[in-house]
Amino acid sequence: MAGHSKWANIQHRKGRQDKLRSKLFSKLSKEITVAAKMGDPDPDNNPRLRLAVKEAKSQSVPKDVIDRAIKKSAAGEGDDYEEIRYEGYGPNGVAVIVEAMTDNRNRTASSVRSTFTKNGGNLGETGSVAFMFERKGEVSYSADVGDADTVMMAAIEAGAEDVESSEEGHTVWCADTDLNDVSNALEAELGESESTKLTWRPNMTTELGLEDMQKLMKLMDALEDDDDVQRVTTNFEASDEVMAQLSEE
Repeated sequence: MAGHSKWANIQHRKGRQDKLRSKLFSKLSKEITVAAKMGDPDPDNNPRLRLAVKEAKSQSVPKDVIDRAIKKSAAGEGDDYEEIRYEGYGPNGVAVIVEAMTDNRNRTASSVRSTFTKNGGNLGETGSVAFMFERKGEVSYSADVGDADTVMMAAIEAGAEDVESSEEGHTVWCADTDLNDVSNALEAELGESESTKLTWRPNMTTELGLEDMQKLMKLMDALEDDDDVQRVTTNFEASDEVMAQLSEE
């Protein structure tokens, strides 16, 4: 899964995220508010909230924004959001999972369906593509943290399942239920991660050429522009040549 890892796991749209940082902050704040509402507002006693705060910090969300999101939930303020997962297909049958938080299910469903249709995709039924993925914990580090052997040893000690290393960095995978413990152990050994989150890891991939990759990026960008969409995951595979061409655009 070299193509998928290089593009998706190392945050392939860093430049675009910089331009849309306020939107990113909003999505991360929403996750913090929901996590705090669902459990204890103290991150030390709420693993989901702790992970949400850790991810927000890794994306440079200001401390006052994080604290405000937690206080809002503790005070019972803000909208009540429902978590929904949509599944569909993009160019050449590539699988797409869309995770959303919404206070209006009909609005979000209509928007997501329209985005798929306008960008050459098809929204499927629940379960139509989920079998192509596994729910996993993902902890990402930059290459500066050490070589592949160093990260592998730390991952083994932390109880992780797998490590993918490249010149761009390292991605550590673990069972979804172990993410909090594994990330804490890695942090003690390697320092703070670039990203710590629950994600969908493909167990089968679809090879895409340049034209289909361009179409997929357009679909993903349109989906991520939706305020209700938290994250988008796909199972694409692409050659180094295709990835290089895309990075030049």
